[in-house]
Amino acid sequence: MKKTVFTGAASAIITPLTKDGIDYDNFGKLIDWQIENNIDAIVVAGTTGEGSTLTDDEHKDAIKFAVERINGRVPVIAGTGSNDTAYAIELSKYAEEAGADAVLLVTPYYNKATQNGLIASFTAIADAINIPCILYNVPSRTGCNLTPETIAKLAEHENIVAIKEASGNLSQVAQIAALCGDKIVIYSGNDDQNVPIMSLGGKGCISVLANIMPNETHEMCESFFNGDIARSRELQLRLLPLINALFCEVNPIPVKAACSAMGFGENILRLPLTPMESEHEAKLLGLMKENNLI
Repeated sequence: MKKTVFTGAASAIITPLTKDGIDYDNFGKLIDWQIENNIDAIVVAGTTGEGSTLTDDEHKDAIKFAVERINGRVPVIAGTGSNDTAYAIELSKYAEEAGADAVLLVTPYYNKATQNGLIASFTAIADAINIPCILYNVPSRTGCNLTPETIAKLAEHENIVAIKEASGNLSQVAQIAALCGDKIVIYSGNDDQNVPIMSLGGKGCISVLANIMPNETHEMCESFFNGDIARSRELQLRLLPLINALFCEVNPIPVKAACSAMGFGENILRLPLTPMESEHEAKLLGLMKENNLI
């Protein structure tokens, strides 16, 4: 069986920004707080980290900063996927040199690809580095779905070890588990499906919720794996209204507002993303108050 990068909850961490660039003071503060609150791994410069609008230098600097700040306390997973395979290879090589424990590779967006193209692209990236690759399937954002059959073929590569499954299709997740067995680890990429995906053999989640509730997200996973399914389910269902509020506008708009309300930097996003609509923000902040987050 391939080495598992992590088991439990990984936080798909935001990148705090100022008008001039990355807010490294608050970035470091958020990283430390995550680890103090039992997060099992941290994903940097992914979708939630606004990797798509960081400059090349910012993207690399964010990865390097996270690796150095975390300093081996938990695994660091660098978001290095792109719709340009050559650029994904370049960024993945940098992440490996910087000390990242794994890379997260989103399916190509806009230009998309055939299933054969996806196999060729991910294979080229996995061949170019020596750290584990986690595939990231999120067709609602990319317009490109990794089929279970394609994932099974990619799982034969020794360096492709896991998939973040955010298709929202539990039948597809079940098919991946059936076809791949222990050749690939499945992580939930949708916070409202963490427990259902773990019930199909998933090893945890790569979570947006964990930005503001790392301990509870960790506990949801830990309880499941310790056999306390009732506690895991209770957390999943109790936190569902907050999870829904974090996705009432496109991620990371709501979680950026939430983190800002908790003192982790300004509520600044990169265009084309804009701050949360006031009505949605009021509901989100109300739910955060109910959960004693602010």
